[in-house]
Amino acid sequence: MPELSYKDAGVDLELYGQAMQRLPALMAKTHTGRVMDLPGGFAGLFRLFGEGRSYRDPVLVSGTDGVGTKLKVAILAQKFNTVGIDLVAMCVNDCLCLGAEPLFFLDYLALGRDNPDLIADLVEGVSAGCVEAGAALLGGETAIMPDVYAEGDFDMAGFCVGVVERDQIVDGSKIQPGDVVIGLASSGFHSNGFSLIRKVLFDQLKLSIEERIEELGAPLGEVLLRPTRIYAKTINGLLQDGTVASAVHGMAHITGGGLAENIERVLPEGCRLVIHENSWPTLPVYQWFESLGQVNLAELARVFNMGVGFAVIASADAAGKLMKTLEAAGETVSQIGEIQSR
Repeated sequence: MPELSYKDAGVDLELYGQAMQRLPALMAKTHTGRVMDLPGGFAGLFRLFGEGRSYRDPVLVSGTDGVGTKLKVAILAQKFNTVGIDLVAMCVNDCLCLGAEPLFFLDYLALGRDNPDLIADLVEGVSAGCVEAGAALLGGETAIMPDVYAEGDFDMAGFCVGVVERDQIVDGSKIQPGDVVIGLASSGFHSNGFSLIRKVLFDQLKLSIEERIEELGAPLGEVLLRPTRIYAKTINGLLQDGTVASAVHGMAHITGGGLAENIERVLPEGCRLVIHENSWPTLPVYQWFESLGQVNLAELARVFNMGVGFAVIASADAAGKLMKTLEAAGETVSQIGEIQSR
């Protein structure tokens, strides 16, 4: 029997080493003085206090998520430097719902074969997302697992840790009838519903990933891979404004399950949500997808964000000022509903 090497089993340590050499520079782009240097360390170090930041009663907030089958679209398009932004967004936006400031992020990549260029592209997106979120990319793991993933396939998961003062946690307990729901625009499909999207576009309609969609003025791959919006700077800035922060009673990240399900998760007993249809601008991508006639509107609303990526529930008397603050931060906002007695 011939002697075997790790490479014979599908793991090329030389290629793996080449990939790892390209990652520190991408991580360094996200670091601040609160990240402690630890060359060769087995974990990352982050100072909770530092650079002018201190806390009275800090509570750590954590969230984890993935990108789902949007990764299959990235593989079709052979474009891999944006799904890392989605990964950061899906985790960070969840933590924002509690009023947390993102501190640091970890990623996990799993591939069937060593591919330094693919790994670098994926982490490039994660790094860009962390910069946008104001979070340090503190570390991660890259696993090469032949026979678990087919060659060319991969998966990724992310983990975010944030912090919020205990008495400033936004947990929805202050929500009451009469509050209004303010929606912040999404960039499109974000990272949800891609099993349905792929079924419609590629299985049913046989569209090509390179096909230009005239109604949207862009190739299909570009439309589908548009990254999930990261709302960290907007929401954290809003909560630091004492004139409006106290009026924020609840927040929701609009993901799989659509507007209704995600907002209802934060409602206290005795409250119900009323969404006013057509109260926010319809994104062209949703108009186009609905026009294909493959999925009815009720199912679209149950699966997708329908153009609203994040929702803020606030007292009615402060809604106008709060919306102006959000608009000044660059968000497209609409009053999309209200809270009523159940």
